[in-house]
Amino acid sequence: MVFLHENSFMGTSQENAECTKLICVCPFPRTIASQNRKMASADSQPRFGQSVKGLLSDKVGSCSGDVIALTRQVLKGSRSQELLGQAARSMVIQEDAILHSEDSLRKMSIITTHLQYQQEAIQKNVEHSKNLQDQLRHLLK
Repeated sequence: MVFLHENSFMGTSQENAECTKLICVCPFPRTIASQNRKMASADSQPRFGQSVKGLLSDKVGSCSGDVIALTRQVLKGSRSQELLGQAARSMVIQEDAILHSEDSLRKMSIITTHLQYQQEAIQKNVEHSKNLQDQLRHLLK
């Protein structure tokens, strides 16, 4: 963070306090903060031809740019969390569909087994009816 001495501002004490709040509250990412620390030592003494107000406006401008970058990063993180939530909900839905499919396959397997038993019983009855028909023909002759 960059701290400017209150006496270096030109304006009312209320404006100075507001500007101090703006500059002190501004969070910098590490890379930007280290660059600004280097620049702060060079910028602490007013440059030739540049007023303190100009320095202040530069600091506020860079701070607002950093806030915008931070906001974008937070929004990206928020979007990532939203996508992860959607993926988790989708996985739960898929898991329910898989469980339902497994249950359906189990039921189909049981039905298939019962149909095989019925088929065997029908085949035995057909053979038995052929034997009965043969016996009836023999008796009727």
